[in-house]
Amino acid sequence: MLTEEEIKQRYQRIVGELTERTRRLFAANEALSLGWGGISAVSRATGLSRQVISAGIQELQGGTQVEEGRVRRKGGGRKSNVSKDPKLSQDLERLVEPVTRGDPDSPLRWTSKSVRKLAKELQGMGHQVSHELVSELLHTLGYSLQALRKTQEGGTHPDRHAQFEYLNAQAAAFLAAGEPAVSVDAKKKELVGDFKNPGREWHPQGEAEDVRVYDFPIKGLGRATPYGVYDLGRNVGWVNVGIDHDTAAFAVESIRRWWNKVGRQQYPEAKRLLISADGGGSNGSRVRLWKWELQQLADETGLSITVCHLPPGTSKWNKIEHRLFAWISQNWRGKPLVSYAVILKLIAATTTEAGLTVECQLDTNSYPAGRKISDEEMATLSIQPDSFHGEWNYIISPRTASIDNVIP
Repeated sequence: MLTEEEIKQRYQRIVGELTERTRRLFAANEALSLGWGGISAVSRATGLSRQVISAGIQELQGGTQVEEGRVRRKGGGRKSNVSKDPKLSQDLERLVEPVTRGDPDSPLRWTSKSVRKLAKELQGMGHQVSHELVSELLHTLGYSLQALRKTQEGGTHPDRHAQFEYLNAQAAAFLAAGEPAVSVDAKKKELVGDFKNPGREWHPQGEAEDVRVYDFPIKGLGRATPYGVYDLGRNVGWVNVGIDHDTAAFAVESIRRWWNKVGRQQYPEAKRLLISADGGGSNGSRVRLWKWELQQLADETGLSITVCHLPPGTSKWNKIEHRLFAWISQNWRGKPLVSYAVILKLIAATTTEAGLTVECQLDTNSYPAGRKISDEEMATLSIQPDSFHGEWNYIISPRTASIDNVIP
């Protein structure tokens, strides 16, 4: 009969090649061969618990069935803190959300708060959590630690952080009231045709799809400009794919189409709409045409439109970038966008495990560049700047009651 030391040596020679299940079965087999007192002896020799060895014995004797390919029966193992405390992940997400940072070309997000500080705050909320568990959860939620990198698009405004807090507070207030809050932006223009698209796609070895060497627009196809509207409360995206210039008129038309096709049905009682937008581009805070077109939209819908622009140099932190555009880019990576129909199908097929769904539509309208809004036209707008940075935050109210919004 083997001694404990011999069992220990036998175990140590092969433990690096064993899985959780085969370790359990090895220990169980040794315990059975020893007879009375075998479980205790093998436990001392291997360091495995008596409970694990007993479970292995039951499995060897046919009392417990484990499906092929699994290392333990379904439901086996210690229950995770998340399964015992379902609000833990939700509360952690809320803690890091106001200071979320991210890259629009990657679904990864990261936080500047340390895991120890986050663990302490979660403990104060009644959760039993360590900083090690917080680190694991952050990775599960799509966050990662990042080193500093020079990516600033411009100077840092002294009220940059305050504007983010103001925008988050506005969004929280709208969502709590059941009013729509959306993040908007135009994704980068894409060449339509058999051009190389960044990323890799699975193909039989040696059968990669051939595309053009040079990226010159194909006559009759040109470029596609996806303009997105992301519903912050419902995790739903809307993309208007334009074929002309990316102007403020195109931007507001995209929001109009979202409202008429989706928003009106989802928020039938809405009186207000919050729009979070970049500080530049077609929806920039200084673009007169943007405000002029929003006034037309407010007049048509009867909605009071609140606009909050991201501070200068922070377009990468617009929520639509990492909650919608990043996933679209992942979905069509390595695929040539050979036609508008293909672009629409790839956008509409974009989903995530968090429940994101996307609708899209082709916009064949023309949006001429160079449209100027005069001082006289600007004077007719019903626009109220906020006391806190009115150049970034303002409300555009309808000048006339909307017939569509009148309840009979």
